[in-house]
Amino acid sequence: MDITKDIQPMTTFRNHSAEIMQHLKETKRPVILTVNGKAAAVVQDAEAYQHLLDLAAQASAAEGIRQGLEDIRSGQSRPAHEVLDEIRAEYGISR
Repeated sequence: MDITKDIQPMTTFRNHSAEIMQHLKETKRPVILTVNGKAAAVVQDAEAYQHLLDLAAQASAAEGIRQGLEDIRSGQSRPAHEVLDEIRAEYGISR
């Protein structure tokens, strides 16, 4: 992060939005916009934002798998066929 370019007052963004948008596309780094010296918003290139969403989705899937494996190790799971047999029996569904 380059604090001289990546942190800008909201008024600078308002007055120089085209230049800042070009900076976003070139660097792929977000710009933090401030109001009265405090961070108020983050502006990011759409491609870089999509990449961030993709990374978050991958991390979420990996965490779900990790939790599932931990449930299996700790005995907090049941075989799917048992659960499906119970559902069939409860609702009178034949195989």
